[in-house]
Amino acid sequence: MLEKYYLFIILALFSEIIGTVSGFGSSILFVPVASMFFDFKTVLGITAVFHVFSNLSKIALFRKGVNKNIALKLGIPAVIFVIIGAWFTTFLPTQKMELLMNILLVALSIYLLINFNKTVQQTNTNLYLGGIVSGFLAGLVGTGGAIRGITLAAFQLSKDIFIATSALIDLGVDVSRAIVYVSNGYFRKEYLILMPFLIIISILGSYIGKIILKYTSETTFRYIVLTIIILTSIFQTLKYFHQ
Repeated sequence: MLEKYYLFIILALFSEIIGTVSGFGSSILFVPVASMFFDFKTVLGITAVFHVFSNLSKIALFRKGVNKNIALKLGIPAVIFVIIGAWFTTFLPTQKMELLMNILLVALSIYLLINFNKTVQQTNTNLYLGGIVSGFLAGLVGTGGAIRGITLAAFQLSKDIFIATSALIDLGVDVSRAIVYVSNGYFRKEYLILMPFLIIISILGSYIGKIILKYTSETTFRYIVLTIIILTSIFQTLKYFHQ
């Protein structure tokens, strides 16, 4: 079984490095990678469990950058609504929802690139709304990090605050949805053999990402965030129509 998934493990490491450098986690790349090897519900389960370790690694490496105010006001709604979104996967057409999300992400990212120097105020309303939408979509389609990334990018946070705060929020989201997915049989016992490799990948990928970020300016970091959101969203949209 392991021989079959060598490519998956390599691509997962790449996803973790890019996810760290882009600031909002590996799921935006890990989900499409995992979907090449597993069915959709298994992807949701593996992503949630893997992401728990991934976020623990980022919190340990970037812990000095945590912004508690943003983490609480964006994170609590995200944790509540990820449970709702995960529950909706039992009967909603999640692939069509994912298509709409990707189209929206491309539009929002282009808007932020055009208005690169404009900052969205860190109001309670904006934080709560970002948490609700990112949490719900994380539960529904497996990746809400892009929505949260858009929200944090609009606030023009420094890269350390961006990554640490996003990881802390994501940890609560992933623990919540992992419980729902595992209880619904999305993560089967046969895939437990992959967990040691994914734990190592989460630590190694986060560390390599931190080294890269050490030589990356704040402006370049924001461009990376928005560009990766655009590229992965376009890829997922094209993949949907190809299928």
